[in-house]
Amino acid sequence: MTSREDPGPAFRRMREADLPRVMEIERAAFSHPWSEEMVRRELGHEFSTVLLATEGSEGAVQGFAVVWLVHDELHVLNVAVAPGARRRGLARAILDRVEGQGREQGARVAMLEVRRGNGPAIALYRSRGYREVGIRPRYYAEDGEDALVMDKDL
Repeated sequence: MTSREDPGPAFRRMREADLPRVMEIERAAFSHPWSEEMVRRELGHEFSTVLLATEGSEGAVQGFAVVWLVHDELHVLNVAVAPGARRRGLARAILDRVEGQGREQGARVAMLEVRRGNGPAIALYRSRGYREVGIRPRYYAEDGEDALVMDKDL
């Protein structure tokens, strides 16, 4: 038996049929998940991309990102990874892919907001070169938590 290196995830844009799996991941990842309607609406915006990370070209969805490209800014709205696929570098791979695509489409900076109390996400973003540039007080309406604003030159 020969061992092969893991080729890593495949990436593709989300389709309507992917919504149940994306929502499963969303609900597992966040205490205040997006609604199904919010995710569905992203499929119809010209400036929005919902990028899926899958096992192989048509394999199971393991994670996703929602990003907007607005002029020369890439806005990272959401990154989520299925519980069974965490701690394997998948979120890093997803960020690398959306940032690369953004750069190819003319983005010069990536921006995001993250809950001030979400230490693992903040550590991930810092490790990928994001820096804190501001605070949005009481940004998250559900519980009034502040958001850190972070950006990264692309």
